[in-house]
Amino acid sequence: MKIARLGGQGREVPVVIATGSNGVERSYDARPLTHDIDGAFLAGGGIARLREAVVRGELPELEGAGALRIGSPLARPNNVVCIGMNYAAHAAESGAAPPTIPVVFLKPNNTVAGPFDASPIPPLSARYDWEVELAVVIGRDVSYLSSVGEAAGAVAGYVIANDLSEREYQIPGAAGQWTKGKSLPKSTPLGPWLVPADEVDAGALQLRSWVNGQPRQDSNTVDLIFDVPTVIHHLSQYMVLEAGDVILTGTPEGVALSGRFPYLQDGDVVELEIAGLGRQRQEFFRAGAGPTNTAATAREA
Repeated sequence: MKIARLGGQGREVPVVIATGSNGVERSYDARPLTHDIDGAFLAGGGIARLREAVVRGELPELEGAGALRIGSPLARPNNVVCIGMNYAAHAAESGAAPPTIPVVFLKPNNTVAGPFDASPIPPLSARYDWEVELAVVIGRDVSYLSSVGEAAGAVAGYVIANDLSEREYQIPGAAGQWTKGKSLPKSTPLGPWLVPADEVDAGALQLRSWVNGQPRQDSNTVDLIFDVPTVIHHLSQYMVLEAGDVILTGTPEGVALSGRFPYLQDGDVVELEIAGLGRQRQEFFRAGAGPTNTAATAREA
């Protein structure tokens, strides 16, 4: 089962995508159960209710679903919490030693965008970078979790994220700050789907990215320094994680920061994929000029 939100920005319809006994995948309108996919829905057992409704045939098929824009599968989260340098090879290409405790930073929730929306490069940016990441969606409020084992039960599901980053704003000099480099408009594309946690082995997922069709990143979550339960347990000691919050778990090696590849330019196309979670595609444009194509409405073929 896959959970999505389809339609124009701000007018997305909650949808559940399921494969029937005949092997045909269909998109069902979830509005009889919920007005949106958000924290309240997840905390209220929404995923289980969706499953039951599909099995019972209680949801109508959404006509024309294939022609609709794919939005973020989750309405704007309260928090987007990020883990930095969580793959040893990426830490090395960033010029840092692998961390011994999780590196934590936040992104504004207004950076969340659809997985196929056209993506703006900041007007003065010269070092805009891509980062494919496994994102975790929290399913219930948690704080001061007692164990890593308990933390595993807090996950509602998983989704692909692109943690777009402006390195000149993030790193160099006295004014370089992660918040500045990670907070730019539409810099957190999510989706195309939210896949329930019990259908995903988060410890063994292949992550890949391409720029203009050329391979960039190719790794596996087995190489995470801190796995998902460890990250959730650690974060819960310092903040309340709320249902619907999103945690970005870090990116593997193969970004432009490595010096091996050029940074993103106007007209570049970035594609991201995580096994079982689908694929993203963004076409980039220099902010102020506006997109020159229909990338904002593109859908995965």
